Amino acid sequence: MTGMGIISPIGNTKQDVYQSLLTNRSGIESVDSWAQIKDLRVRVAGRCRDYDAKRINRKDRRTMGPMAIMAALSTLDAIAMSGIDPDIISSTGAGVSMGSTTGSGGVIEKIFNDFLTSGGISCLDGTSFMKIMNHSVAANVAAMLKTKGRVLSPCSACSTSTQAIGEGFEMIKNGYQTVMICGGADELHYSTAGVFDVLHAASKKSGAQPLKTPRPFDIARDGLVVSEGAGALVLEEYEHAKNRGADILGELIGYYTCCDGEHMTSPSAEGMFRCMKGALNQAGCGISEIDYINAHATGTKLGDIAESKAIKMICNDKIPVSATKGFTGHTLAASGVMETIFCLLMMEHNLIIPTLNLETIDPDCDGIFHVQKQIAKSVNRVMTSNFAFGGINATLVLQK
Repeated sequence: MTGMGIISPIGNTKQDVYQSLLTNRSGIESVDSWAQIKDLRVRVAGRCRDYDAKRINRKDRRTMGPMAIMAALSTLDAIAMSGIDPDIISSTGAGVSMGSTTGSGGVIEKIFNDFLTSGGISCLDGTSFMKIMNHSVAANVAAMLKTKGRVLSPCSACSTSTQAIGEGFEMIKNGYQTVMICGGADELHYSTAGVFDVLHAASKKSGAQPLKTPRPFDIARDGLVVSEGAGALVLEEYEHAKNRGADILGELIGYYTCCDGEHMTSPSAEGMFRCMKGALNQAGCGISEIDYINAHATGTKLGDIAESKAIKMICNDKIPVSATKGFTGHTLAASGVMETIFCLLMMEHNLIIPTLNLETIDPDCDGIFHVQKQIAKSVNRVMTSNFAFGGINATLVLQK
């Protein structure tokens, strides 16, 4: 991994993001306008601000919805950090692996509103489909970069960008590509918050308490907080990066993905365990060689408890565990790449960031080493996981 870029509720640069993590600054805020949505009880979310869409060429930008714009900006930053030659990025040796949960929610809403108002397609914009198709993020980033290699677009909700990074890793490992731009993005829309509200999985904290939620693993948690954002990583074959003198941020040494094979929405501790164990096996290391575990933990009762059981099965209370969604909320398809970036920052600074808002550990989540305060220690190897609806699990193992 030689470059990273991020657009997030806690910052849009590596420096700002790390400062937020260091100072326990939450990215959650009130969304008062959601009070106008009938029956929606959610009033908080994580928003991205202060990013400049005009950094993207207008011709490329015209087919992008907000999520593709955020993905494109994070990609430009990742490539700039990597210092890689643009001719390499546009060659057949480089590809893109990026995804989102759906297409642009705001554009989808507009299309249906226009249709219901006019009764036809007279208001349909010629670029609308490029903004709402499920592979909008990957396709728009690939077009912007003039990509001639493989383009992959995982679409697995919370596991999307973890699988995108893993698939990029496998493309390089198996010799199909030398460079892969990997990541994911999702934009904020009330319909997503509504889905989790209907499932009784969304936080109902009032607008006066946005900084107190989500609360992963905490007895007082009341659900997840929907957020938006994007992230991108430049992955290179090791010798290629070394030979061009690249500054290597970290190595991806293990990836595994599997399905629970049980239920659409109820997570399985056994499935999570199999996924983490599979990633360790692929990495060729034991759990005792892991210095830190970044948990998926969203702040839902079912999810937090199942993941706690899975971690307990794999290491009991031996390895420090924290959930960075306490800072950002759940950025859905962007969560995996964001959390990978957070892990890289922790490795760089030899500092483990705690789970924000974790004050009283739920007894059902106990038995693992919850990090509630910063821990200064050597962080050489980490494991990070994400788990999605449909029982789709994905885990990465990273090292310095």
